[in-house]
Amino acid sequence: MRIPVVRWGKPYESLEIQEVAHFLTGEPIATVDQANGGLVTRDLRKADKARNILREFTCDQLIDFVGRAADLYENETLPMGDGQQSPDDFVKQQSASTGLPEHMCRANMTKNSFVLRNMREILDALTRGLDLEILTRGYGVEQRGVILSYQAQAPVLGAVLPSNSPGVHTLWLPVVPLQMGLVLKPGSQEPWTAYRIAAAFGQAGIPPEVISLYPGGHDVGGSILTSCRRSMIFGSEKTIAQYAGNPRVQVHGPGFSKILLGDDCVDRWPEYIDAMAESVYINGGRSCINASGVWASRHTKEIAAALAERLGPIEVKPPDDPDCGLAAFTVAGVGPAVMNMVEQDLKQDGVTDCTAEYGPRLEEKERCSYLRPMVVHAASPDLDIAKKEFMFPFVSVVECPQEHMIQKIGPTLVGTAITDDDTWIDQLTGATNIDRLNIGNIPTNRLNWLQPHEGNLIDFLFRSRAVQTDRQLAGV
Repeated sequence: MRIPVVRWGKPYESLEIQEVAHFLTGEPIATVDQANGGLVTRDLRKADKARNILREFTCDQLIDFVGRAADLYENETLPMGDGQQSPDDFVKQQSASTGLPEHMCRANMTKNSFVLRNMREILDALTRGLDLEILTRGYGVEQRGVILSYQAQAPVLGAVLPSNSPGVHTLWLPVVPLQMGLVLKPGSQEPWTAYRIAAAFGQAGIPPEVISLYPGGHDVGGSILTSCRRSMIFGSEKTIAQYAGNPRVQVHGPGFSKILLGDDCVDRWPEYIDAMAESVYINGGRSCINASGVWASRHTKEIAAALAERLGPIEVKPPDDPDCGLAAFTVAGVGPAVMNMVEQDLKQDGVTDCTAEYGPRLEEKERCSYLRPMVVHAASPDLDIAKKEFMFPFVSVVECPQEHMIQKIGPTLVGTAITDDDTWIDQLTGATNIDRLNIGNIPTNRLNWLQPHEGNLIDFLFRSRAVQTDRQLAGV
């Protein structure tokens, strides 16, 4: 299968191609044409056309198209490059190139189709009930008779996508129903989702010329982030640090998600061990919403031992095994390098590897490597290991007084606080270092799609401004 660059809906074959191979066998799966930064910069001069085309449809019409695309994406055979791809093909190809178990690929497919299918409710929640015609016109009247104005900040959204977890695609799916085009750089190992969704959109009635797909090197990502007035990027702390504070770029990095046990509930910690284990282990530990820390003022050694007993024995299994829970590191040397980083942190006093008794954590294959789940105990929140997140099921159980937790946990994408203490709940609600706050026994990975995830997309793509008029305007 050959997968071309797509320039505003038109396939483009490049002189430079990259092979995508099966992570276990090395068997070729596809060749992917490679774009370059100059091509992206030239094409983005025509970005306004994408929004003009989409504004010929109402938001309601586009939402209907997207709902139709959900069924096509999840259930039908669709064009893929110079061939065809069934849903089963998609799952097997995605698993083969990323190292994710097949059942996780299916789960992420279901997650993406859920968002597409429920787009009307999701946009209603993100806009707080705003009439979407106001976004189309740029203005309208609210209940008090005051004119509202929302100004689109870009004709397209650019996105530099990762290869590690296909679930992140839910973040850009609402863009086309908001009458903005898409400029996507797919992950080098995971081109499948972006191309399949684009194909489903086209089959559902969305004009193909509003979407561009640019697989390629780092220069492609740089050009997208430079040339698009609004874009998002996924990556490591080092990657996203380059764009911190840039209002044109929405950054999505490590989550450092955590479970915090309040002093009023910590003595009942066995009641919450299922939620802790799920938060750490689900999706192979590859998501920013996986818990990398469990914090409590006491019982931390017992909690760590219980989690280690639950997760430590988990073994590597073939990707087509429905019980396979671990994803492979498919790039040579990455698994050993990650293990080396963990081992350096384990040398600090006060750090204990609670999964050591369950066998080696690193398992190397001929073409890939795996890291089995790891639970460590940190006797202090000031230890380096307490501030780390890794791309496998890894968790630090950290001993820390409740009164210091909010300050010590640092940036936290999802914070699950298990407590009934109203005073602490009030402090947690005001904590600006926690993006998503769960109160109660809620695993960090269970999201409510009717709430914003790491920033509201509407606030990022539109600017609220004042408009007054002494004339009669449509919709006023």
